[in-house]
Amino acid sequence: MAHAESSTFVEGLSKREAYAQVLEQAKALFDGQRNWVCNLSNTASLLYHALHSLPSPSNATNWCGFYVLDPKNPGQLILGPFQGHVACQVIAFGKGVCGTAAQTKVTQVVEDVEKFPGHIACDGASKSEIVVPIIQDGKTVSIIDIDCAQLSGFDTDDQTALEELAKVLAESCDF
Repeated sequence: MAHAESSTFVEGLSKREAYAQVLEQAKALFDGQRNWVCNLSNTASLLYHALHSLPSPSNATNWCGFYVLDPKNPGQLILGPFQGHVACQVIAFGKGVCGTAAQTKVTQVVEDVEKFPGHIACDGASKSEIVVPIIQDGKTVSIIDIDCAQLSGFDTDDQTALEELAKVLAESCDF
């Protein structure tokens, strides 16, 4: 049974250790549960708390969550479960960092969001961003979106771990 300790991360873990715990906890929470709302909600919490347990810049994460394919309009994403300030509700494929990742099916690591053409600023405090598409049957069904209040907040360790998490979500959820 899932409980609050699932999102407890001890101080002093390396980024790789924290992400390994996220993956382990996510797999345990997903066992017997395929509902994407449940699984993305718990994953948003796991990621948010894991990143906040790490040193700078990871602990400057100011938004962590998901956008999902809009069932009424397959050319756009709608806001899904998240941790952080109120966010944009709809993002068209090809627009901003999230829409670009959704359309291209390629992870976007943006060191400075001000330099990304067409960046959508939901939170003016965000300085960097990583967006990882979740692909199921060859199409983008959701994206992982994480913002940081510092420049260059994400690196290849984040990308590798989040791409692995995206695969686990694609295998574990009925979108």
